[in-house]
This record gives sequence, structure tokens and C-alpha cells, in this order.
Amino acid sequence: MDLTSAQWDILKPLMIEPDPREDGKGRPRTDARSILNGILWILRTGAQWKDLPDRYPSYQTCHRRFQEWNRNGTMRKMICSLAKDLRKRGEIDIEESFIDGTFVPAKKGAPRSVKQSVVRVQRSWQSETVMVFLSPFAQKMLRPMKSR
Repeated sequence: MDLTSAQWDILKPLMIEPDPREDGKGRPRTDARSILNGILWILRTGAQWKDLPDRYPSYQTCHRRFQEWNRNGTMRKMICSLAKDLRKRGEIDIEESFIDGTFVPAKKGAPRSVKQSVVRVQRSWQSETVMVFLSPFAQKMLRPMKSR
């Protein structure tokens, strides 16, 4: 499922596109909307970049732009904007929510408990992506984990 026109209208102003080269050299940049659709396909399916379907730009292009948008904060802004729009329209359904986790037993001699004040979790684009699919309830639960 690709972005709707309404969703693209929300995200388009957030795109930071460099000006074309004055000398006219180099390849033109691939359409940002098709790249974003490819990135969202990867995030939605959990597939590897090399498995990106042919209907999207090359996986190298999508991955490179994903890295660029991650570095300059554009990806975070886009995910937050989509989550806000879904929340505003009441389209986030929390009837069923699943979070995948890995559990590893503590090593011998490890402390049995850790003070909550010691544990700090960095919020990342991944946690923001999860917020698109989860409710305001989940954000309340994660708020204490915000780093200072």
C-alpha cells in the first residue's frame, strides 16, 4: 500500500531536496514519493533492502535516501506527521498491538534489579515508526523512557 495523495500532501513540505547542479552534470534525483513508498514498504514488511520489489526505485537508492533522511531528521518528522494525521482522523486502532522482543537471561553475578532512574532508552526513528501503528496509550507508556 503506497501513500495516498492526502498523505503525500502532508509530507511533501518536509522534504529537503538539494538544488540541481549548476553545471548540469550528474543523474537527476529519483522522485522522493516513490522512494518513500519503497522505504515504507521495507519498514512495514521487515524485509531486507535487497528484497524491495521492482515497482520501487532500486534498493540502493531507497537505502541511501533513507540514511540521508535519517541523518538530517526528515524521516523522524515524516513519521511523526503521519502518526499525528492518523491520530487526528481516529484511524489508529489499538485493539491488537504486538511488540517483538528478545529476552536473554542475566549472566551470573549480574545485579537482580536495576533502578528505574538508571535505565535510559534513546528514542529513535524505529520507536516513532512503531507509534504510527500504536495508540496514544503506548506513547504514555514510553514517555518515562525518554532520555534527558
